[in-house]
Order: sequence, then structure tokens, then C-alpha cells
Amino acid sequence: MHGHPEGKDTMGFRARRSGTGRSPDACPQPARRGDPRSPLAVPPDTKPPSDVQPDAKPLFTGAPDAKSPPTAPSDAKPSLAAPSDAKLPLAAPSDTKLPLALPAAARPPLTHRLRLRPRSQLRLQLRRRLLRTLLAALVTGAVVVPVSAASRPQIPSPEPAEVAPLTPATLDRAYEANRANAAEAARMAAGHGDRSRAAADRAMAAPSRHLLSFDGRRSGQAVEVFGDLARADRVAVLVPGSDTTLETYDRFRAGARALHRDVGPRTAVVAWLGYETPGTVSTTVLTTARAGEAAPRLRDFVRELRGIVGESAHVSLLCHSYGTVVCGSAARGLDVDELVLLGSPGTGVDSADRLRTSARVWAARGADDWVAHVPHARAHFFGTTVGFGRDPMSPAFGAHVFAAGRGGHSDYFKPGSVSLDNVARIVLGDTSEVTRA
Repeated sequence: MHGHPEGKDTMGFRARRSGTGRSPDACPQPARRGDPRSPLAVPPDTKPPSDVQPDAKPLFTGAPDAKSPPTAPSDAKPSLAAPSDAKLPLAAPSDTKLPLALPAAARPPLTHRLRLRPRSQLRLQLRRRLLRTLLAALVTGAVVVPVSAASRPQIPSPEPAEVAPLTPATLDRAYEANRANAAEAARMAAGHGDRSRAAADRAMAAPSRHLLSFDGRRSGQAVEVFGDLARADRVAVLVPGSDTTLETYDRFRAGARALHRDVGPRTAVVAWLGYETPGTVSTTVLTTARAGEAAPRLRDFVRELRGIVGESAHVSLLCHSYGTVVCGSAARGLDVDELVLLGSPGTGVDSADRLRTSARVWAARGADDWVAHVPHARAHFFGTTVGFGRDPMSPAFGAHVFAAGRGGHSDYFKPGSVSLDNVARIVLGDTSEVTRA
């Protein structure tokens, strides 16, 4: 190949030992016949550059004219092929920009791409999208809800009543003291202008209510008894899930009353709102933080309960929704006979054995319960564990799974429902009559 005096060939290419490639600063100009400055003109006395191999063939053929600098014939075509022994570079120049994706027109249709993916991969992708959507919604709610709640001032309320240790002999005095405390809380809430809380507290103070404890501060807590606790052979303790407060307590209470009607007078039912439940739309409902705070209180209550009913009484712990996370956190060594998980998002462990309880573990979920679509997994975000692990309905968890009918997330204690009938059988010890899922 004949070289240009400045080291450029006749087409703006530079010959290298490593191969040939277009020089970034080369810009071919139109050739003008007879112009010695033309890139097509090669002086006869010009020698090839030292880095050109001796056997390299020129890009253009034809004998030079003696009277004028040699030029390419009009019918000559430049050869774009590299010599056979040339080495091509393995990477594009650093300033070359490659497309990051195919143009939209070149992509296959979405339906075609989906058909090419295995079903298991699609299910995993959909679950990940659902989890991201759920997390985004909950994070948004965690910002909005506290801001809106901050606009509502704290409701004044008295300190909880001081009562003697609970025994069969002190129950009536405890009921009376807590009713009086609820009445005072109602007066303070009314004076503060909060009619909704005042009405809820006033209902708690009714003479027919049997309150083992009452606390009107913040969202409120209460423990109420249905039946004769001092003479009961069997006791069922209900642990509620998220968004249960004194103002929403009636729906929780309705479930306890429905169960008490089904189990009869020899069994007492306790509605245990003994902790501050998380909001359904909040970040706290995704972690075990509230459950960790509630677990010691639940253990203390079961210990007090045993002091009233004795060691021979059959105690069932009925946990709903986030309440199953509370029961899972408190289960280790807890002195109960049956542990029932209803509409559970998980317990914080991956198997019934890891609950470390001597109780028989049951699980049920209604066919229309939305919690079935919540990813049963755990993930770590900024040092916080989100999620509660394996689904208690899974065979790998090891619970006794029973039928809950077609009900939704709030229908487990609905009168006449399949789930309520089965829960009553478990509480009464008629486990052979429980219909399995």
C-alpha cells in the first residue's frame, strides 16, 4: 500500500500492525484529477511508512502516468476488505456509541415475549411486582397517615385503674374499677370535644361490661370477658389484628360474642385488645415491631389467666391477621393448649416446630381472604426485616389446616359460618368433628 506523506492512505485509513481501522479524524475529500494535494495523488518517490508490511497490496491498481501524479482509474472501486493477515480490533473505539436497546419496531410483541417465558418465571415476576406495589403503597401510607393523625390532638384520659391481683375472688372488684375508669375517660373525651371517643368509652362503662383492664390513652386498650370466668372449664382468648382500637372495638367484640354463643355457658371467651395494633396502611404492619412489644403483655396475661381458671382449664388462643404475628412472637413456652391462626400473613417463623410451643397449632384461611395474595416471605430493608415468612397454610409449615368456607378476611367469626363452627369445635375439644381443608 502506498502511503501519504503524513501517514494516511488514499482513503483515510491508517495501516497498523495490529490491524486496520478508520481513523477518527479522517474525513475523505473528493478527488481532483491532477491536484498534487489530492489524497489520491502519490508522488513517485514516496516510500511506504515503516509500519506497512512489505507484502501488503495497494488498495488501487493501475500504472502511474509519467507526466502527472498517479490517480485511480475512473472505473476503479476502493477495496473495503482488510488484508488476509490483518488483525481486526476486538472492541469499538472509545467514542463509539452503541444502542442500548432495540428500536420499538424491532422488538417482538409483548404477548410473544410473554409466551416465551416459563410460567414459573412469570409467576415470580408478578409476585415481585405485587410486593413492590404493596411496599410503595405502604410507604406512601406511612407518610400520609402520620401527617393526618398529627392534626388530631391527643385525647385526654385518666391513668388505668389500680386493681388487686386477679383471682376468682377479686374479679367483681376489678370489673367495677375498670368500668369507673372508662366512665371518667368518656367525660374527659367529651370535654375535649371528641364525641366519637367519648361514645366508645361510655359504652365500655355500661354496667353489663366485664372489663379485666381498660386504658383510654392513645388508641386505647381493653380486655373484656364474656361468660363466667371464675367457673369456666374452657377459655378462648381472641387476639385481634391491625386497626383495632377503642373506636373500632365493636366489630372485634361482635366476633367474641358470636363465639361465646356457640360454645355455651361452661366456656368463657376473652377479647384481648392488650396492645396498640398497627394501622393496615403503615410500615409497622409489615414488621414484627408491634408484635415484639405485645408478646410480653400476652404472656403476662396468660399467666394471670391461669391464676384465675387454674391449670386444669383448657385454654385456646385464637389469633387473627396481624394477631397471628403477635401469637407467633409470644408462643414459646406459652401455657395454652390450642393455637389457632386465622387469615395469617405469617408468624415470623417458617414452621410450627419453630414456634417452640406445646400447643396444637391450627391454621385456616377463607377462600375470599385477600391475605392469600400477600407474599409470604421476608426481606431486609435498611436493617429492618419486612414480612413474616412461610404461609401457615403451607404443608411445609406443619399446622393442622381446617376449612374456613368462602368468607373474607373479616368473616372468621361470622355467625353461622364454616370457620366459626370449626373454631368452636376446637375450643370445645371436638377436634374429630373439625372439617379439614
